[in-house]
Amino acid sequence: MTLTEDRSATAPNEARRAMISSQLRTSGVNEPWVLTAMASVAREDFVPADWKDAAYIDRAVPLGEGRFLAAPLFYGAALTEADPTQAKKILLVGDANGYYAALLRTLVAEFDTITPAQALEAGQGGYDLILVDGAAEELPEALVARLDDEGRVVTGEILRGVSRLAVGVKTAGHLALLPVHEQGIPAVPEFAAPKRWSF
Repeated sequence: MTLTEDRSATAPNEARRAMISSQLRTSGVNEPWVLTAMASVAREDFVPADWKDAAYIDRAVPLGEGRFLAAPLFYGAALTEADPTQAKKILLVGDANGYYAALLRTLVAEFDTITPAQALEAGQGGYDLILVDGAAEELPEALVARLDDEGRVVTGEILRGVSRLAVGVKTAGHLALLPVHEQGIPAVPEFAAPKRWSF
């Protein structure tokens, strides 16, 4: 193996370590189980070939067809807030073969996955934790209906054009989201708010 080949083989591992030390830890993501999960999943395996060298940048990476892989901080902070190991029945809204799903598989034995389009339709309920891979202007009522009372949601939220990580608990059939902190999170197009008249 040449020196060039050796460096190319170790570069992703070095980038992953740098992600943990310079993006996650410095932003308050310090739970050992979160850092272990993010250290074990090769983020470069979930981006297009021409983005592999930039898989660990602190911004979203385009996946094509209007989809994005959020910055590492989103996943680290979302997992910290969600603590999926404490949930009984988990639903991920996103790609079943994507990065978020791969992270979850390192933490829990079982969870369900639906696409954002499927989240617009009525479906199976009984979940005590719902995770959304991206930011919503408005969570669909059909998705909230899948959540048990006292169940939790961890999602990106877009309010007046600003995205932030938000968590919510469903109480008496109603879900109220509370912001955790602002950060750039790619929008989920299916969860855009309906256009309303303004004067």
